[in-house]
Amino acid sequence: MRILVGMILAIGTIAAATPLQAQTYDPNYPVCMQVYGKGANYITCGYTSIGQCQASASGRGAQCLTNPYYAGPYQRKRRVY
Repeated sequence: MRILVGMILAIGTIAAATPLQAQTYDPNYPVCMQVYGKGANYITCGYTSIGQCQASASGRGAQCLTNPYYAGPYQRKRRVY
């Protein structure tokens, strides 16, 4: 019984120690920029328009794309009486 409990704890510890990946796309911004570089390719979202993103990507190995996970602006639900 002790061996079984020990193995379950060991497997749980190993599973909890594995690194998790962060979410690539930020759902708060409609435009993202994908940057290509030596050994480091990443996506950063934080742009409110394609023009803003293109200005930041100018002269770099990067491209702008629309965020597929953009949630849109928060809108309160109106009560209907």
